[in-house]
Amino acid sequence: MRSIMFRSIVALWMVYSFVAGATTLFATLPANAPKPAALYAHHCASCHGTDRLGGTGPALIPQSLRRLKRDHAIAVVTKGRPATQMPAFEAVLDADQIESLVGYMYRPLFGVPKWGEREIARSRIVHQPAPLPAKPVFDADLMNLFIVVETGDHHATLLDGDTFTPIHRFPTRFALHGGPKYTRDGRFVFFASRDGWISKYDIYNLKMVAEVRAGINTRNAAVSPDGRFVAVGNYLPHNVVILSGEDLRPLRVVPATGFDGRSSRVSAVYTAPPRDSFIVALKDIPEVWEIPYRGDDIARVDVRRIAVEHCLDDFFFDQKYRHLMGATRPDPEAAEAPGGQVVDLDRGAVVASLDLAGMPHLGSGIKWDWKGRRILATPNLKTGKVSFIDMDTWKTTAELETLGPGFFMRSHRASRYAWVDVFFGPHRDKVHVIDKQTLTIAKTLQPEPGKTAAHVEFTKDGKYALLSVWDLDGAVIVYDAETLREVKRLPMKKPSGKYNVFNKTRFEEGTSH
Repeated sequence: MRSIMFRSIVALWMVYSFVAGATTLFATLPANAPKPAALYAHHCASCHGTDRLGGTGPALIPQSLRRLKRDHAIAVVTKGRPATQMPAFEAVLDADQIESLVGYMYRPLFGVPKWGEREIARSRIVHQPAPLPAKPVFDADLMNLFIVVETGDHHATLLDGDTFTPIHRFPTRFALHGGPKYTRDGRFVFFASRDGWISKYDIYNLKMVAEVRAGINTRNAAVSPDGRFVAVGNYLPHNVVILSGEDLRPLRVVPATGFDGRSSRVSAVYTAPPRDSFIVALKDIPEVWEIPYRGDDIARVDVRRIAVEHCLDDFFFDQKYRHLMGATRPDPEAAEAPGGQVVDLDRGAVVASLDLAGMPHLGSGIKWDWKGRRILATPNLKTGKVSFIDMDTWKTTAELETLGPGFFMRSHRASRYAWVDVFFGPHRDKVHVIDKQTLTIAKTLQPEPGKTAAHVEFTKDGKYALLSVWDLDGAVIVYDAETLREVKRLPMKKPSGKYNVFNKTRFEEGTSH
């Protein structure tokens, strides 16, 4: 009863806030000014859709704009976005009009728009209807390739991991979210955009194969190792969409509905190869799902539901994929919640809690052997520390203070170092290199003063570490992983992440899966 009352109060407050905000917005506009909806219809709808759900341009709804601050959005509308089709409007709209237009974009939609199997199927675009040759059109070690996602102008670069030479650069959908996922042979890579577009790209032929819009606001996607199935976890609508990995046809839409009938956003979906299944966490309901894909008819398999103690945001697996370690969000109705939970997927039960303060980023956790034991290391999104957890006892064995909260942590089984950024805060231009046996900081690097340093990925053999400078005038910097000396610097436009084919398809212990 208390929970129902709490949600009712929150809902009433949201309605009040929306009405009050809209009233304030319109009150600040001149009496003869066009209303924001009319401005949108005239200037934006042709690219972004009459319903704001996207078209050739991205969706303009709060769920898709969550990480874009309003002042930045105003700057984009005013000045345009370089290297994209987004024009500048400063010559046709004044400052008040632009501000009101941006306010309209951040306004919640009335009701949840329908986006089911029929809408998904209608959105599908097949770029290559005939099979392409199975021989690469370039010469390189196919397992030591990288895909570099450049969010600065929405492109991706295929990079040779031996020579560190770009092979090909191609456009992607707007605002890719989550790392690209490869088939095990490394031929195909799948991308997911924040506004729901799933793209299949043929690396061997350097061509886009097919695209489909699987949702309106998407969390991430996972691919079965054989490439037969793609699972897409959505914030909006609340569901998991299963696509054919061959041509991205929709095969199944699973509503994210819990035991009690409540609907939920999907926190994350990953593939678990030893289990032949997708693992799904729900953001608003304390459940973890397992969807098997070992058979041919995934549309008919039962979804296995596992009750957990608290809702999980993101998660990490042990090497055998028996245990899932999930990060727990603070519960507004509880005094406090554990930093994480350990779920035994074989038993279908929570078997331990993780003693972690703040908000551990377990989706970016890594593991290695330390003093005869297996440990998990995780950065923290809220506090400046790295936690080390014994994977037998699930106890925190050590903590390492850092210069600030971190986002990504990476290593390689052949390297004695683990790298962690301090993504949030004044020291975001630095990155710590941690000795994996002493659990101390061996060196702190500052790749580009004043610019965010983040997301390290290793070459197949672990000899080199590639780091991103997250800036429109950014770079991928190659370091010797043993000496920590810079080897090469490749200019790129805000390279948010780099993903090595071998490490991702062989589930290397030092990278996220």
